[in-house]
Amino acid sequence: SRLDLPPGFRLVTLREVGDAFAHACAHAAELGAGTLVFVGRFDLAEFAVVLEPDEPLATARRAFYAGMAALTDALIARAPPEKPVEIVWPDAVMVDGGLVGGGRLAWAEGAEDEPPTWLVFGATVRTVAMAEKEPGLRPLAAALEDEGFDEAEGERIAESFARHLMTQIDNWQERGFGAIAKDYISRLAPQKGVSRNIDDNGDLQVRRMGKVE
Repeated sequence: SRLDLPPGFRLVTLREVGDAFAHACAHAAELGAGTLVFVGRFDLAEFAVVLEPDEPLATARRAFYAGMAALTDALIARAPPEKPVEIVWPDAVMVDGGLVGGGRLAWAEGAEDEPPTWLVFGATVRTVAMAEKEPGLRPLAAALEDEGFDEAEGERIAESFARHLMTQIDNWQERGFGAIAKDYISRLAPQKGVSRNIDDNGDLQVRRMGKVE
């Protein structure tokens, strides 16, 4: 079914055998900013969005954190009450301790001090478990359907992601990258005795017992 995307987005739908991330990267220059490439699959929510940042590549890559925060927010919105949805640094998304998917970022080649012609954030989330459910088989894997998610179809996840990504971008423009870093950090799986932050250059800072790693 067709996706209901926010204003500013353009939808490109691929058949089940397609690769959303690869397609978006290969055609990003012609597709343009705001294009969301979606693959119609039964078992996965698979999509990628093209971005055209106006800041140097060295800092524009921090869009990865906005994408990951938007992805987890999209899942939290459909998760059962008290069901933990967390990020394991840097790109894995876990639901109640089970791996459901994650995100990745690609960019056009160019100088670090120049804006890239494009960035692509891609996400894959397992919505339905297709493998046989045998004891001990893929014990760390999970699927949204098995975790009790409401409206876990790939289309609904992609729609929600697009809306939350717009929120993240608006926050970045109005409040600076620090707001994005705070959202991302709040989604990380908790670690006792550790304080974490995202530096201005995008590096993860870990403080343990007064030390910075």
